[in-house]
Amino acid sequence: MNNLSERQAAPGIMNFDRPVPDIFRIHLGGVWEIGQQLPSAGQVQELIAADPRIRRIVFDSTALEGWDSALIIFLTKIIESGTKAGIAVERTGLPSGVQRLFCLASTVREPGGMTSHATREPLLARIGERTLGSLRASAGVLDFIGEATLAFFRLLGATARFRWADLGLTIQECGPGALPIVSLISALVGIIVAFVGIVQLRVFGAEVYIADVVGIAMAREMGALMTAIIMMGRTGAAFAAQLGTMEVNEEIDAFRTLGISPMEFLVMPRILALVLMMPLLCIYSDIVGILGGALIGIGMFDLSVTQYYDQTIQALTLTQLSIGIVKSAVFGVLIALSGCYYGIHCGRSASAVGNAATSAVVTGIVLIVVTDGIFAVITNALWI
Repeated sequence: MNNLSERQAAPGIMNFDRPVPDIFRIHLGGVWEIGQQLPSAGQVQELIAADPRIRRIVFDSTALEGWDSALIIFLTKIIESGTKAGIAVERTGLPSGVQRLFCLASTVREPGGMTSHATREPLLARIGERTLGSLRASAGVLDFIGEATLAFFRLLGATARFRWADLGLTIQECGPGALPIVSLISALVGIIVAFVGIVQLRVFGAEVYIADVVGIAMAREMGALMTAIIMMGRTGAAFAAQLGTMEVNEEIDAFRTLGISPMEFLVMPRILALVLMMPLLCIYSDIVGILGGALIGIGMFDLSVTQYYDQTIQALTLTQLSIGIVKSAVFGVLIALSGCYYGIHCGRSASAVGNAATSAVVTGIVLIVVTDGIFAVITNALWI
């Protein structure tokens, strides 16, 4: 905005004339700044309302020496009055800075994402835009998976570039750092499965088989599934937030400028850490869940420790355990890919980081559940 360096300049003045009957011209002069005695817009509004012949309002600011928001407020009132009365208001006679401000104000987007003067697009156009957007997003996902695959092959060929210290730190965060929450949820799941199963088994007097129910449920399904969901909400969201913050700070662009692949340096250590830690966390979850079920079976339904142990050993086989371990490794890849994809493709604002974390968690959980269903269909078809 234009401001006078000499504060002793004349305060704002206003005059008006009528070059032709249908034109009302306003002359602005002096300094229009807050704190000075300025003309009121009410006088102009009364004159405009009193003369129905006025069809156009124009401005002359050649004598204007300085201005701030006081002038904007005055002009806004005049423009609103003219608009309501159906009078055209020309801004060409105003200072260029004032015209730019009014231009910005007229194109500010409303909450729905439409500009104040835009019209709603046809339904087919919106469907087409959504479809094209989905196709572009799908292509981006496939491209990201392809880059991750190539980075993995470069890792096997010992040509990938990342710091092993970063891998160790990520393993620490994904593995030992997750043990408390995994312990709590797994124990509770084991207790819940025991309670649900024993209600039905007591009808047949087969309470001893609660060990079989808990052991198989934890080994095949609940251990891997609950661990994956926990890690998606804990670690996957953290990956998205970390990489999203780096994208906002342009650190990822700096890696590319230096010739360092963000896929190798940032994504690959996270994928490796989760692939290595998820099977171990799954086994740990199975053990804790079985102990939680034993707490109910032994402590509340008079099963002996020997009975519960023998039933669990007989029910669990290497095949049962292997299914859960393989699932957990696949879930680890999905968690890492989901978190890193949304993090690297994050926008450049604080809200975009939050949106990236939310999208990563939602997408990851959906992928985990769908993949678990696919595993169930495959194992059933193979009679495993």
